[in-house]
Amino acid sequence: MNRRVLSATLQVPLPPEDAFRLFTARGERDWVPGWDPVFPVETPDDTAPGTVWLTSSDEEQTTWLVISRDFPRSISYARITPTVRAGTVTVALAGTEAGSEVTVTYDMTPFTRAAQKALDEFAADYPSFIRSWAELITAHLA
Repeated sequence: MNRRVLSATLQVPLPPEDAFRLFTARGERDWVPGWDPVFPVETPDDTAPGTVWLTSSDEEQTTWLVISRDFPRSISYARITPTVRAGTVTVALAGTEAGSEVTVTYDMTPFTRAAQKALDEFAADYPSFIRSWAELITAHLA
C-alpha cells in the first residue's frame, strides 16, 4: 500500500483574511453541499488547535482535529477515518492581486487494500475535485 500526497491550487476572489473562513469546519457549511460537522464539545473558535469535529456519510465517520493555524496564511487538520485511512489536510493561502491563491494538500495513508483502491481513485480525480471547490465557492460568492 502507498501513502498519497496530493496538492492542487485554486483561486478565490477574496483576500486571505476573508477567504480563510471558507476552509474551516463551520465556513465550509456555506459552500459544500451536505457538509455538516458535529462538534462533540462546542467551541467558539473552530480554528483553534485542538478543536475536534466529526463528519459522517452513509459509508463512514471521520474525526477531524485542528493541528495548526497561522491566520490567515494556513490551517492544517488531522483527518482519521477508523480502519480506512488517516492523514492530514493543509490549506495554504497567499494573497494575489485578484484575491487568494489557495493550495490544498491531502497527505493520506490507507489502512486496507480497499482503502488503497479508493485513495488511488481519489488521487486520479484530485485536480477535478479541487476545481469543483473553486466552482462551488464562486457560486456561493455570486
